[in-house]
Amino acid sequence: MVEYVDTLVVGAGQAGIAMSEHLSRNSISHIVLEKHRVAEAWRSRRWDSLVANGPAWHDRFPNMKFQTCGADAFPPKEQVADYLNAYAEMIEAPIRTGVEVISLTKNVGRPGFTVETSDGVIEAEAVVSATGAFQHPGFPDIVPESEGITQIHSASYRNPQDLPEGAVLVVGAGSSGGQIADELQRAGRKTFLCVGPHDRPPRAYRGRDYCWWLGVLGLWDIPAKEPGTEHVTISVSGAQGGQTVDFRRLAAEGMTLLGRADRYENGKLIIDNDLAENIAAGDANYLDMLDQADAYAERMGLDLPQEPEARTLPPDPECLTNPIHELDLRAEGITTIIWATGYRQDFSWMKVDAFDPTGAPMHQRGVSTEPGIYFLGLPWQSRRGSTFIWGVWHDAAYVADQIAIQKNYRDYCPAAAE
Repeated sequence: MVEYVDTLVVGAGQAGIAMSEHLSRNSISHIVLEKHRVAEAWRSRRWDSLVANGPAWHDRFPNMKFQTCGADAFPPKEQVADYLNAYAEMIEAPIRTGVEVISLTKNVGRPGFTVETSDGVIEAEAVVSATGAFQHPGFPDIVPESEGITQIHSASYRNPQDLPEGAVLVVGAGSSGGQIADELQRAGRKTFLCVGPHDRPPRAYRGRDYCWWLGVLGLWDIPAKEPGTEHVTISVSGAQGGQTVDFRRLAAEGMTLLGRADRYENGKLIIDNDLAENIAAGDANYLDMLDQADAYAERMGLDLPQEPEARTLPPDPECLTNPIHELDLRAEGITTIIWATGYRQDFSWMKVDAFDPTGAPMHQRGVSTEPGIYFLGLPWQSRRGSTFIWGVWHDAAYVADQIAIQKNYRDYCPAAAE
């Protein structure tokens, strides 16, 4: 038996749910397939203490508020998952869970696609890949397994108690790496943190969260990263009620900061000599945000409290002024390495001409080069905010409109000549 549907959406996280709402708005029949539970990544692929990096008033869909926390709070991961599930129920999204998509192929001599799933075959005129930005965790093969050191990706980290006794090295100082390293140090673990290129905006400034500042300054809508900044991550956190990430403070509290991990030789991790440069660039980003905020407040005549102390940076710690270039893991008692090194996307199940030689989707705001194929939830899909809950909702509106436009073209039939 083959099932037919106008549009098939793959993935029932925030992207798939938003896509369903806007397809319904356009009266387009569709099905959303999810191989696990709704918003599964929030439940099982995050550490126990994770909270949202944006406040509840901002990091949500427009048509429903968080009911379980205050507007300025940072909801825990389970509350985010429950919110997404409740939203899916509110819009009556036609989601089928426990169904895995195995492959997608183009139909020959007729429009549409044939999709093989664990629950049978579906044919669809259009397919939206809403599998998100965080699909397959990966980390570099630098430290040999033969060294006997536990190595996990940040996606597999749950809490300090689950790790072997001993010191911990965290590689990567984006939102995940910075928060995990901070938690480990608070738990009494000797902690080392490799800090690469990063932005570190103020968590809040002059009484407003940085999400608000990015909004009024138009920075959420930047369409693409500047050349050369593709690998610059953002160090921001909602943990501990929301604090500005400050690597100097972490070092003053006992953490050892390192440059980027380069290679492993003779029992030692060789460290790049870029720590000072990376910290300085992060500071520059932080201070630039303060400058932009001050200029906006003055121009708009906003009565916001002055905060001159925000520009005072702590003194450089020893690990910054006298950086470590070789780290002897055994001598330092390091028994665990947590690689907070990001994710890779995998679209190998899609047998269509929609990808460049590296496997990255070729698209314009989610509209693929392959007619009938669409993407949602990609980093920088249309703007800086595309991977946030509110950002993906707006991207979904555009993609749904494009699907509706193409459907109108397909359905068009010229009137008979008189």
